Amino acid sequence: MRKIIFSLAVFAVSICSLAQQITIEGIYGGKYRENSLYGVNSLNDGENYTVLTRDGLVKRSYESTLIKNHQVADNILVAGTFEGYEFSADERYVLLQTESNSIYRHSFTAKYEVYDTQTKSSTTLFDGKPIQEPLFSPDASKVAFAFENNLYIQDLKTNKITQVTKDGEKNNIINGINDWVYEEEFGFVRNFDWNADGTSLAFVRFDESKVKEINLPIYYHNLYPKELRYKYPKAGQDNSLVTLHVFDTKNNATTNVDLSSVQNYYIPKIKFSKKSNLLTVVTSNRHQNNVDVSFYDLSSKKVNKLFTETNKAWIETDALTLEFLPDNTFLWTSERDGNNHIYHYADNGKLINQVTKGDWEVTSYYGYNPANKTVYYQSNANNGKRISTERQIFGIHLDGKKNTMLTKNNGTNSAAFSKNYTYFINTFSSINTPRTTSLVNSKSGKDLGVIVENSQVKDKLTIDNVGTKELFVLKTAEGNELNAYVIKPKNFDPNKKYPVLMYQYSGPGSQTVSNSYFNTNDYWHLMLAQEGYLVFCVDGRGTGFKGEAFKKQTYLQLGKYEVEDQIAAAKELGKLPYVDSARIGIWGWSFGGFMASNVLFKGNDVFKTAIAVAPVTNWRYYDSVYTERFMRTPEENASGYDDNSPINYVDNLKGNFLLIHGSADDNVHPQNTFELSEALVQANKDFDMAIYTDKDHGIYGGKTRIQLFRKMTNYIKKNL
Repeated sequence: MRKIIFSLAVFAVSICSLAQQITIEGIYGGKYRENSLYGVNSLNDGENYTVLTRDGLVKRSYESTLIKNHQVADNILVAGTFEGYEFSADERYVLLQTESNSIYRHSFTAKYEVYDTQTKSSTTLFDGKPIQEPLFSPDASKVAFAFENNLYIQDLKTNKITQVTKDGEKNNIINGINDWVYEEEFGFVRNFDWNADGTSLAFVRFDESKVKEINLPIYYHNLYPKELRYKYPKAGQDNSLVTLHVFDTKNNATTNVDLSSVQNYYIPKIKFSKKSNLLTVVTSNRHQNNVDVSFYDLSSKKVNKLFTETNKAWIETDALTLEFLPDNTFLWTSERDGNNHIYHYADNGKLINQVTKGDWEVTSYYGYNPANKTVYYQSNANNGKRISTERQIFGIHLDGKKNTMLTKNNGTNSAAFSKNYTYFINTFSSINTPRTTSLVNSKSGKDLGVIVENSQVKDKLTIDNVGTKELFVLKTAEGNELNAYVIKPKNFDPNKKYPVLMYQYSGPGSQTVSNSYFNTNDYWHLMLAQEGYLVFCVDGRGTGFKGEAFKKQTYLQLGKYEVEDQIAAAKELGKLPYVDSARIGIWGWSFGGFMASNVLFKGNDVFKTAIAVAPVTNWRYYDSVYTERFMRTPEENASGYDDNSPINYVDNLKGNFLLIHGSADDNVHPQNTFELSEALVQANKDFDMAIYTDKDHGIYGGKTRIQLFRKMTNYIKKNL
């Protein structure tokens, strides 16, 4: 009996020794990194797909790669280490990307080779020089690409290189590649496209000559600091002059397209239709609430406006879907009925029908299967009702009938369909389930089995003694019902009083509260919960996926209602019996940093502490496309800018304030923090500040994130 008791005691000690805590080093050292498929691309046969692995570019059949059949060996198409790839339309050739170097958020240069799957030989593009955005022609005979602001075409049979443009010049003229603000706010880099038979290349040209420059010093290891110099149009200032052009590969001649008959301030999208002579052009006014959709006929050289999309507030020109079907009719997404839905148009611009309808939103478009005339999409609907924190996959007939939900689990689902739409790879997670990648039959919605799962992440978190994340709806005194979550420690005691840290982003159309598994910030919040804090997040008015009216009520007053909601939410949280209302703090990054600053200054009787990372402190300092979409220009809406900028409320500071920025932030310039810090100094206010040398908006690299979050952790422990 004594031996048994001793053995049980040793076992109990062993179990306790396994129980650990989350650490910053573990979070940013990849301890909880989830497994996933990288670079999934369906092949034309619809039965196989390719992915990038450590061994190279690998071909797999869909059904043979379910976990139960993982003993099936990979079919390596090309051995080596690649950072990206793209097949030609006929899949004979594949572009292989190496030696990538980042430029801005999405843009980069890289070296490319074209691998011939038939001859097993490779051809280097542009003699191995670092280029941008190579694109196969539809007939796979040529590749177009950009190099140092000019466009080129390389013939894959002769390797002859044709220079399409010759006037490209840094910080002056860009051909076919978006300028900084287009890339950042419209979300893409390549602004050129091949026509259906590969005889013409359309491209947008940017004249940046009137756009003012930003100069950011780069210090590290430079005796005299270097400069990052680039064109950045701020709110109300000059933007690039954009023009449209078409290059004819037969006669090497370029045609300038006259867009004077349509809106032409921005050209956020160009795309050739299924007909080789018809180029679709999407253009908008400066306010981004009047969008023209037009055809340019290469034969007649005429622009024909198909229809105009208008909105009292703004149109999300960065998220428009324009998809041509085999008969050259096309699908278009719009919020015109109060929710984002899919519309079917004839090629003359006449509306055929609204494909999806309901008090819910289409959140992603996936494709169209002509065999069964089915449109596939993602939505926040579930059995006809909006669940704004979740996503499901659907198939609907082109005529708007037979809408079928193809996923069953409550949470967040996303899909990658096979080319013949027989299958889709579904990636699912929820607040209780790490990312799970499964194979689903597109017709029946039957889950055929798991390809990749991440139970090991949950196991590690169990060992590390994590608490819980719970979703709920918070109702403010004004009656606003807001999505929220709370992270509690595992040993949560409702009879104790806990300090609270609130986290939010709050940008227009964003979402931070969702039924999905932990992200990196969540792991840090779980660590803080282990230290005795409750972490709350509330998505206030202006955030997304609750309909257009909820999202766009912040128009012209960016920061007003969002700040009011965070203060109101904190007051409600302070009434909870287990919350210490005298110790409530808030933090955020970027728009969230703007919010954290504003909330502390305007809610100085509610909040004790705030941390603002890379904040906008005055919308006059931010870029034109983003700011004017929601605020118009400072000349038109001065009060909207000034009444909601934290830099104008520094006299109200009473609590603890930590201000953080990277000195080489090309997005939210460090000017924002420097201007705010000077205003605080002149208001005779004490605050803390940390500047990260040569770090951009993400503030990462080496040990940076570990040091940053340790600093933030210590600041919270000291001041909250």
